[in-house]
Amino acid sequence: MAKYARLRERLSAELPQVQLHEALAASDGELALVHTPDYIAAVAQGTLGAAAQREIGFPWSPAMAERARRSVGATLQACRSALGGAGLAANLAGGTHHAYADKGSGFCVFNDAGVAARLMQVEHARRHRARGPLQVAIVDLDVHQGNGTARIFANDPSVFTLSLHGAKNFPFRKEPSDLDVELADGCGDATYMEALERALDELGQRFEPGLVIYLAGADPHEGDRLGRLKLSYDGMEARDRRVMDWAWQRRIPLAFTMAGGYGHDMETTVQVQMRTYRTALAYHQRWQALQPPQATAAPAAHWHNAAP
Repeated sequence: MAKYARLRERLSAELPQVQLHEALAASDGELALVHTPDYIAAVAQGTLGAAAQREIGFPWSPAMAERARRSVGATLQACRSALGGAGLAANLAGGTHHAYADKGSGFCVFNDAGVAARLMQVEHARRHRARGPLQVAIVDLDVHQGNGTARIFANDPSVFTLSLHGAKNFPFRKEPSDLDVELADGCGDATYMEALERALDELGQRFEPGLVIYLAGADPHEGDRLGRLKLSYDGMEARDRRVMDWAWQRRIPLAFTMAGGYGHDMETTVQVQMRTYRTALAYHQRWQALQPPQATAAPAAHWHNAAP
């Protein structure tokens, strides 16, 4: 958990161009766009059973419930910022892609990308009554498959779920995404980038998003305890740049979350994430060059209390 606070510290010290905002807590109504009322109530009231808490991976507490709401809220704010003219914004945590509609799993309580996709569609419909639904692509490059997200949007043609992940890694029962790319243990930079290129090409052929939500997991890095892939620092940076460039070339707003990262040394994970932010800052500056002078703003990142 300490990696979130450490990332915020380093961003403040090393990238002062990034404007930090405290995340607001997602409401019951916002969470209910994805999650069942019974599950929302169980998290809020502390009535999750022992088995449900074991599946999530940490015990319930008031702080845990509050953090889960703010983790979703940060992604909501990042998406609004990106769509509102910033072009690119981020959640310093988030990426809780193992959460299903009716349960949490794998350190994930609520599915922030799922709630954000649905709420951005609602808000888009209010603003543009005559247009069709906002098309959202969720590009999940955490090393673990986004099973909860895949299940949530299994029958929703307005959201495209793409996941590149370790074939033999958690979760051991995968849910079918719109596009799944499985990678062998030990996969390195060149093989990974070839797979990503093919995946983005297929995404572009099959779908035209108006928003990209990017899960920039640090766990494909070679220094990760749970990743089992072998991407170098440069490979991770190339991955981030390719996704951000894919969206930029199409002028698609992009919001990203940090998702997983479990380095043997915490600073290794934070260093991967800092490189993601340095890459993002360059693309944010491109977005701002498109805006009239009075409309430019600092890149936004949203953080919340990371206490368990």
